[in-house]
Amino acid sequence: HAGLVSHLRAAWLSGKTRPLEYRVAQLEALGHFLEERKQDILQATALDMGKPSFEAELSEISICRSELNHTLNNLGAWMKDEHVDKNWAMKLDSAFIRKDPYGLVLIIGPCNYPIYLLLMPLIGAIAAGNCVVLKPSEISRNVEWLMAEVLPRYLDTDCFAVVTADVEGTTKLLKNKFDYIFFTGSTSVGRIVMTAAAKHLTPVTLELGGKNPCYVSEPCNVRNVARRVAWGRFFNAGQTCVAPDYILCSMEMRERLVPALREAITEFYGPEPQDSPDFGRIVGDKQFQRVRALLGSGRVAIGGQTDEKERYVAPTVLVDVREEDAVMREEIFGPVLPILTVSSEEEAIAFINARERPLVLYVFSSSEKVVRRLLERTSSGGFCANDTIMYMTLTSLPFGGIGPSGLGRYHGRFTFETFSHPRSALLRAGGREALNNLRYPPYSPRRLPMLRATVEHRRRRCACACTLL
Repeated sequence: HAGLVSHLRAAWLSGKTRPLEYRVAQLEALGHFLEERKQDILQATALDMGKPSFEAELSEISICRSELNHTLNNLGAWMKDEHVDKNWAMKLDSAFIRKDPYGLVLIIGPCNYPIYLLLMPLIGAIAAGNCVVLKPSEISRNVEWLMAEVLPRYLDTDCFAVVTADVEGTTKLLKNKFDYIFFTGSTSVGRIVMTAAAKHLTPVTLELGGKNPCYVSEPCNVRNVARRVAWGRFFNAGQTCVAPDYILCSMEMRERLVPALREAITEFYGPEPQDSPDFGRIVGDKQFQRVRALLGSGRVAIGGQTDEKERYVAPTVLVDVREEDAVMREEIFGPVLPILTVSSEEEAIAFINARERPLVLYVFSSSEKVVRRLLERTSSGGFCANDTIMYMTLTSLPFGGIGPSGLGRYHGRFTFETFSHPRSALLRAGGREALNNLRYPPYSPRRLPMLRATVEHRRRRCACACTLL
């Protein structure tokens, strides 16, 4: 792909992508793709993973359209130079931050939300003025074809390209020098991407995953908890990086929660979820085998049925799960929900803090004090109380992990900032040279206090300071 990379870099160096008008035109073209190819998107995601059209329209199209419109509504303001405070030495000069594009960006998308998680970062990369290479997942084959064959008809192919490749081909692609890499996927592959980027000192955003805890505490409305957790866990057949990965609760709460979860699953998908048009399938054979193997952990309280031919795994709840079980050693990424019991809130906090920091932490409680304590005493990429997943729909909140769950952030203005280099700029006048004499040799100790006064910030007195009588 060296020739393609060279061609795109030359297009960026030409300055073609920098004008606001060009960026807006490409973003609007992307909007036309989402509108005109809606049925193709729904069909492709249904063929790849049995994704219900309702889920696909909500999570693949609507959320992208929202991001796109938000960006178009605000791009002019985001692109403006940000003028900054100046010391006395620079009072007559201009100091600002210019939001410069990085240059040539590589975006690698995953298979679970193959439209959304590829186009969302693309929106920010275009908005920031970059040229882009898109690499869709080879696992979701129908979406991959759609991205490779149809999307380029809407975008400027001098500046934007789609590359299809398997693991070996992606490894070769990563040998090229990019100016920024945005990767969404597993932690293990994220390490490979970061290693490849390090050879060129290329900055990266890694949107990974992990095991997202969901602590359920008294007091709470158990029915509401069960419905919100079941929706978040089994949406997209559990293949969501921000899905609640396991529940922590007391034994008493577990005994109330399991029947409520069973009722919610039946309400959502009927007595036979395999026949429901609203429940998806695992995206690939290898992924199906991995998820099915996790069902051997603990004891199946709800579900547990599988169908290899359809890559179907029933909405499943596991109890009597041990910390060392396979289902607790890796991100589940399927419709399986383990419940572990803890004796207290303190034990739940200790359990969470003893593990790698998750992409998101969920807490269900009617007590604001409980919610606040969990927020203050734990660390995670995001935090959501009394619901699941929905915090991602706010373009005003940055989305991203911490540690093994990710590096960097995006959504809304944060996506634009991710793909923009904050370039410091100081524009000084060529005259007024007498004002510079303080800093020139031969040095004089008498000048130093005056020079320090022009460049140093002074500590302000605290407005809340008081005098003890």
